[in-house]
Amino acid sequence: MSPPLRERRRRLAVVLWGVLGVVAVLVEAIYRLGTLAVRILTTHAFTTGQLILLAAWTVVIVYFEGYRGFQQRFSPRVVARALHLAEHRRPLHVALAPLYCMALLHATRRRLIATWALIAGIVALILLVRQMPAPYRAIVDAGVALALAWGTVSILVYLARGLAGRPLGITPDVPEAASRPTGDAEELARQAVQASGPFEP
Repeated sequence: MSPPLRERRRRLAVVLWGVLGVVAVLVEAIYRLGTLAVRILTTHAFTTGQLILLAAWTVVIVYFEGYRGFQQRFSPRVVARALHLAEHRRPLHVALAPLYCMALLHATRRRLIATWALIAGIVALILLVRQMPAPYRAIVDAGVALALAWGTVSILVYLARGLAGRPLGITPDVPEAASRPTGDAEELARQAVQASGPFEP
């Protein structure tokens, strides 16, 4: 195996480990929330008001969390950070690639604060939702599961774009890129796959 091909495969392995690790976390959450929601939704007799609440909540959460939160921000950043890591490999960062891609480590100060604050908010929300009575908890869980599913699909779409060398339109928010103009974000993403050409299996 030639050195350039070996290097491309190493970069591909890092990207897949980071991105698919994040996807695995999301899929586990979707399964856990979805299973509980489906069980309650299929056994509980919902009132008209509860059905309207279910429909309205689903639309709202899928738009704000699935589309605006995941598709426009989180998903492309996960892939951009995976591509950056593939080009700037450090053993610890590679080992913790899913956490790296979620910006839980080695990110700009602002991104770290935002990410950890979000995690704290999610934990608080989970604890709050667990106290809700069954039909309303199922309504919340069903909407969140659909939003997470939307986000998961968007991550896979951005992964395909990134591996094809197409710009992602977002900065990876790593410390060494913190002082660079925002306009360099797409170039940074492109460099991760164009240095030796697109990834090849």
